[in-house]
Parts: sequence; structure tokens; C-alpha cells
Amino acid sequence: MAARSADRDALLPGECLNKMPLLLFIKAALLGVVITAPVGPVGTLCINRSIEHGFWAGFSGGLGTALGDASYALVAVAGLVAFSSAVTGAAVPLALVGGLVFCWIGYRGLRRGQPEAARIGASDFLRTTISTFVLTISNPAAILSFGALFAAFGLSGDTHRFGPAIIVVGVFSGSLAWWLFLSGAVSLARDRLSVNFTAKVRRATNYMLILFGVGAFGSAAWSCMA
Repeated sequence: MAARSADRDALLPGECLNKMPLLLFIKAALLGVVITAPVGPVGTLCINRSIEHGFWAGFSGGLGTALGDASYALVAVAGLVAFSSAVTGAAVPLALVGGLVFCWIGYRGLRRGQPEAARIGASDFLRTTISTFVLTISNPAAILSFGALFAAFGLSGDTHRFGPAIIVVGVFSGSLAWWLFLSGAVSLARDRLSVNFTAKVRRATNYMLILFGVGAFGSAAWSCMA
């Protein structure tokens, strides 16, 4: 009995380590949702196509966006790995910057009017996916904000072993899950949606960004006091 108890105790550290990749994936997936949720031109395009043509028409645009977000995450993680020692030492300042970025994006989204839908000529699944992917990665400035957003979610130090791959897959999965949910919900309820549905989604997601920004500030402040 004592030997069995000792064996179970010996497994506890391994079990804890096995839970860490799952936690990292969940955090990265949540970041993917938060990054892709605010409704901009591509998001408006996806919602409009879901309303007009059904689930696959909207989801194809979301898939391209998710692939673009994963590409940004890959570049950002590569930068974090290259400068891991410097990033680890500046984790709290980066978290504060990430919180500020979240709040600014949310505030700017609330102040702006309803964005026009992106214009693409593609209509089939593959071409729509490629077109929205190109649109998503056509903003190089977004790469700079990804590093700060990673820090706001506490991901900047998770660059050892399989951490980078888990982060990229998590961001892609979270972004894709959001578009799967949104395109599915819109296509199912498209006959009952109000005319200002897109505006309501845009406001809700921007308030969500501000909330996460405040949470990042609170987490950084707690780290300073600990």
C-alpha cells in the first residue's frame, strides 16, 4: 500500500506538467477569440454573407481571418523566442502595454461608426478564404501589437519546448471557433435578426476588449504588489 501511495505521489508533478500545455492552449485560444471578435470590414463581410448566402459563405471568410491571425501569432512567437530573456525581464511592462492596446482598440471601435464590409470579388469557398486571408495579413502594424497582447494574456514567457506551437494552434483554434459560432448563429437566425445586429455585435465585442484590457492592468498591478 505504501509503495502504491508513493507511486501516486511521484506521478503528481508529471500530472501537473501535463496540465500546463492545456492551460497554455486555453489561454492562447481565448486570445484568438478576443483578437478576432471585434467586427471590422472583414467581420462585416462575413456576417453579411452568412445572412445572404448561409453558413459556408460566411465561415469561408472567417477561416481566412483565422489563418491570418495564426500567421501573425507565428511571427510574434518567433520574436518572443528570439528575445526570450529580454521579454521575460519586461513581462510586467509588456502586460501593461498589452492592456493599454486592448483598451485603445476597444475604445476606438466604440467611437468609430459602422465599418463598411470589405469588398472581394470571390464567391466560392476557397477563393473567399484566400481573399480574406490576404486582407487580414495586409496590416503589418498588427504584428507589433501581437507581442504586447501575448504579454497581457501572460503568454510571453511560454516559449520553451512546445510552447510556441501550442500558442499558434491555440490562437488559430480560438479565432476559428469564434467564426464557427458567429457564422452558424447568424445563418440559423438570419430571418429574425434586427437591422442593427452587426452594430450590436461590434459594440459588445469592443466592450469585451476594454474589459480584458482592464483585467490585464489588474493582473500586472497584482504582480507588482506580490
